[in-house]
Amino acid sequence: MPSARLAVDIGGTFTDLAIEHAGRRTTAKVLTTPAAPERGVMVGVRGILRDAGLAPSDIAIVIHGTTLATNAVIERKGARTALLTTEGFRDVLALRNESRYDQYDLNLQLPEPLVPRHLRLTVPERLDNEGRVLLALDEDAVRGVVPDLQRETVESLAIGFLHGFVNPQHERRARALIAAALPDLPITLASDVSPEMREWERFSTAAANAYVQPLMARYLMRLEQELRQDGLAAPLFLMLSGGGLTTVETACRFPIRLVESGPAGGAIFSAHVARACGLDRVLSFDMGGTTAKVCLIDDFRPQTSRSFEVARVGRFKKGSGLPLRIPVIEMVEIGAGGGSIAHVDALGRIAVGPESAGADPGPACYGRGGAEPAVTDANLLLGRYDPQRFAGGRLALDGDAARAVLTARVGAPLGLSPEMAALGVIEMVDETMANAARVHAIESGKSYDGRTLIAFGGGGPVHACRVAEKIGITRVLVPTGAGVGSAIGFLRAPVGYEVVRSLYQRFSSFDVAAVNALLDDMAAEARGVVAAGSFGAPVGETRIAYMRYVGQGHEIAVALPARRLTEDDVPAIRAAYDAEYTRFYNRPVPGSDVEILSYAVNVATEADAMPPEDDTAAAQDARPARTQRVRDTASGEVADWAVFERAALTAGTVLHGPAVIAEDETSTLVGPAWSARITAHGFIAMQRDGA
Repeated sequence: MPSARLAVDIGGTFTDLAIEHAGRRTTAKVLTTPAAPERGVMVGVRGILRDAGLAPSDIAIVIHGTTLATNAVIERKGARTALLTTEGFRDVLALRNESRYDQYDLNLQLPEPLVPRHLRLTVPERLDNEGRVLLALDEDAVRGVVPDLQRETVESLAIGFLHGFVNPQHERRARALIAAALPDLPITLASDVSPEMREWERFSTAAANAYVQPLMARYLMRLEQELRQDGLAAPLFLMLSGGGLTTVETACRFPIRLVESGPAGGAIFSAHVARACGLDRVLSFDMGGTTAKVCLIDDFRPQTSRSFEVARVGRFKKGSGLPLRIPVIEMVEIGAGGGSIAHVDALGRIAVGPESAGADPGPACYGRGGAEPAVTDANLLLGRYDPQRFAGGRLALDGDAARAVLTARVGAPLGLSPEMAALGVIEMVDETMANAARVHAIESGKSYDGRTLIAFGGGGPVHACRVAEKIGITRVLVPTGAGVGSAIGFLRAPVGYEVVRSLYQRFSSFDVAAVNALLDDMAAEARGVVAAGSFGAPVGETRIAYMRYVGQGHEIAVALPARRLTEDDVPAIRAAYDAEYTRFYNRPVPGSDVEILSYAVNVATEADAMPPEDDTAAAQDARPARTQRVRDTASGEVADWAVFERAALTAGTVLHGPAVIAEDETSTLVGPAWSARITAHGFIAMQRDGA
């Protein structure tokens, strides 16, 4: 009977794969094929099956995450999409909420809506804020937009009416009328994708879902077909941005929920490692080929959020992107990966990213035609990579090409040697990542005191010590399989689904019966989706309410009991809100009533936990395999660093920096002021000396 589990994570530069079978794990990295991502996936699948000594029929489940939906929105390569909305609200997508993400910028730029104005169509209809019909849907007007959709060769349609989240009957009727005339047209309802108040965010999410739906559906169908042709009959599951797995059918309906699927896998991976090591406060640091991601994890759970922005015009500036109201693991994503391009800006400063060389052509040292210096080129020139061992020896690096582009694009304009130009590039990218991590902690009302940094991804272990120094963290952990951490995280993720709906309530007039009816209906919907892929596994349920003091503009998430509420629960929930508000803002607001805007119910299978460590192995010194010349970015000094093969290091092994611990998918740099120890699980635990 098949028992192996296969995970595939498509990134901007590399596609990572991991197989677990009979207590063994096999991992692999292959270059992503942007023009047809399934090609790279199949190359990787065939290779990893061969390496693991398995046949396609041995695979019991395939779990997949991809950045394809995100890239389609960022690069504006989605379907030709129209929006059907309430008469008088044609320009909601353009007007946004009229806030300015930079109030002093006189030349402020905002992202263009995914749906141009001439494809934003309106029909007469109107509901009030409680869902009562004020003006019946004009069905003849709905039928009248069909010729417009045909004339404009529209490939996908979003329907979003005012207050449709309270009463979706008009949206559903409009879909039925248009589907009768255009049965092959994909249609997204805002009331299905994002049934919450705030029309701009809801319409934006619906438009984005419609924009990527044809692309994602075609891709998933092609991938599933190619897997079947290769003999992989195992069910295919997709990683959701909120940290759960879902079926292909659900992913095709709501592809916008896949936008952060790869990074979500990384956060799940970190949370799993944190639980195994008993670390209740960690910072997840995932640096790949295109981006770096940081995520705070407390009590073995990543932070979650109900909102997300994509395609920001202002780098790191909230409010400058397209809003999506979907369940996501909350993290900061920075355009700072191995492929991020370095340049000298107009003020004569070294800048890195957010543009990336990606997989094609990739950094100059890949020898595939790249003409711009990337972070990988700089790391190579500093001696941090063995050019013959990169990506497991499958991609030899060209040091001369790296030197040439760093000289031309960075060194010559600033009068620096190529080595010092490389040092400047690495120091800038490290500071960019550290600064993003600082901002993330401040915005979350948390600090890094006492936290452990868990580093993974192809670049995470290379940059971890320096980033940790910059943000004041003194302990770093590099798990086994770090180079493909997100793919391994997919294997740890539960099958899950989250449902969110709005029901306005105040504690002063809290209707327990109405809230229970809503939550029970939401739980039934979530359990129905999970049942399609859980195969009878036990499931757990969490419930959350989003609250704020009356008159405020932003909500705070507060956990609810995972059962029917009683009148006795209301004071306790109010007290929990006051406590959470105090944690964020240092004091509550006495005498103010609290309003609840929306609720979330998450149903998920129970994930297997890694056994706790028995970290009692006797300490022993390690012998280096060789040395290599490395330039330290903190001091600028060049020295011979000891190089250790990770596969040869056993539990209890202790070594002192400066050193490099090499493995196929990444390298771990142990800085001059750091020491490292191999734990019982085979993790590299690094401690800053004197801390």
